[in-house]
This record gives sequence, structure tokens and C-alpha cells, in this order.
Amino acid sequence: MAKKSKSGKKKTVAKKKKTTATKAKKTAKKVTKAKAKSTKKTAKKVAKKTAKKATKKVTKKAGSAAKKTAKKVANKPSKKTVTKAKAAPAKAKAKAAPAKAKAKAAPAKAKAKAAPAKAKAKAAPVQAKAKTVTKAKKPAAPKKAAPTTAATVTPSEAAHLPQVGDHAPEFTLATDQGTTVSLHDYLGKKNVVLYFYPKDDTPGCTKEACTFQEHLDHFTATDTIIVGVSPDDTASHGKFRQKYSLSFPLGADVDSSVATRYGVWGEKSMYGRTYMGVSRATFLINKHGKIAAVWPKVKVDGHSEEVQAAIAAL
Repeated sequence: MAKKSKSGKKKTVAKKKKTTATKAKKTAKKVTKAKAKSTKKTAKKVAKKTAKKATKKVTKKAGSAAKKTAKKVANKPSKKTVTKAKAAPAKAKAKAAPAKAKAKAAPAKAKAKAAPAKAKAKAAPVQAKAKTVTKAKKPAAPKKAAPTTAATVTPSEAAHLPQVGDHAPEFTLATDQGTTVSLHDYLGKKNVVLYFYPKDDTPGCTKEACTFQEHLDHFTATDTIIVGVSPDDTASHGKFRQKYSLSFPLGADVDSSVATRYGVWGEKSMYGRTYMGVSRATFLINKHGKIAAVWPKVKVDGHSEEVQAAIAAL
């Protein structure tokens, strides 16, 4: 029995050794396989990187070479273009004289298109000269005299202006002194110079008012009263009169009703802008309440003297 047990033990030990050996072989195989895989992967990565670098270098070299060749080709003009460029200026020069005399730019244009940029540059001045010759031949349009006032009366306004011999439209306007000024207050007593102006304390309106004030003695001597009218309110009129020591009344036509009845309220234009406003106009109304004279477009310089002459002719 003892012999058998020893041999059995030997067998089991041998079996264990075999199993451990086989296990070791298997693990070694696995390790070698894993190493092989990792080495393959690394080799592939390295190969890819090197391939990319190589392709980049090749493309860069090819691109630089292509650019160099393109520059060389661009810098070297062909024989045909050189010959054309040489021939084109001669043609342009030959046609320059008839272009100046006849002022025809079309043939020069047609031949300049066929030639390169240099020929175009030389033909352009010929065309410009021809245009200037044609413009010089045309007679210049006569310039219209500029109006003295900032804005002019439109035709529709002029049609509604009271004419000489018409009964003057009635008016009653508030003044800065807390009173009113009316046409019927002066009927049978005095002549009335009713003048419309756009705005208080502006250059033209100030000059006109000051001129009337300067000649006020001449008007009072001929039984004539002066009344100024604008769309400004009574407060504005008060400041204006005090500033320039005006002694005649200024009517506040805030709603423009009086200016409308006298045909001086309407659309005006100044510097390309249209707006509604009062046009500078003057009406001489005699003692009978009729229009004796009309100035629809007043020129401030010398206007007071014109009105005085009209009063003297009554």
C-alpha cells in the first residue's frame, strides 16, 4: 500500500507541473500576442505620421514650384501681346486728331477695347478731350436772376392776392400792448401800409422794420400808418419792438387767417425744403379801404422809398 501511495503522489505532482507549464505557456502566448498587437499599432501610427509629413512636404514643394512657375509665366508676356501693345498706341495717336476735330469718341473706344491696358490708358485722354470740345460748342443757358427774398410766392398764392382797386380784406389783430389793430379803425382817416413779414428778429425782417421806423415821419406827414403782420405771438412782437425801438403796431396773426385772406400764406421753399409760411409782401390801402398798390415780392433795399412814392401819387 505504501508503494502505491508514493507513485500516486508522484503522478499528481507531475500533473500539477504539466498544468502549471501549460498555463505558463498560455500566459506567455497571450503576452506575446498583446505585445505584437501593441507593436503593430504603434508601427501603424508611426507609419501614418511619417506618411502625412512626407505628403505635406511634397505638397508644399509642389505648391511653391507651381507659384514660381506661375509668376514666371505672368512676368513673361507673350510675343503677341507685346506686338499688339506696340501697335495700339500708334493707332490711338493716329485717331487722336479726328477725335479733336469731329468730337467723335466711339471709334477710339472700339479700338481701345481690343488693345491691352496700356493702350486704353493712352486712348482715354483723347475721349475726355472730345467730350470737352462738344460741351464747349453748346451755348450756355442764361442764368435766372436769384430772388432777393428767402422764399418766393407760388402761382396759386399770387392768384389770390388782392389787386389794385379791390376792397382790402378786413382784419383785426392783437398787439403786444394789450390792444387790437383793425382796418375799419382807419377808414376815412388814414392810409394804411400793411406789410407782411416771415419772422421777428431775423435779418431781412429787422432791416425792413428799422427802415420803416427810420422814415416814419414821412409816413405820418402823409396821413399814413404802418402795420406789420407776422405769425409770431404778442410776446415775440413785444421783444422785437423793444429791441429796435419800433413805435408802429405789430399784429399777431398766429392762426395765419389774415395772411390767408391777403394771399400771402402758402407753401414756400428754402434750400430744397418745402414748408408753409408767410411771404414778404406789402399792401398800400387808401382812406377808402381800397388797394392802391401791391408789392407781392418785396426787396427790402429801397422798399420804403417805393411805398412813399406810391403814397405821394394818391
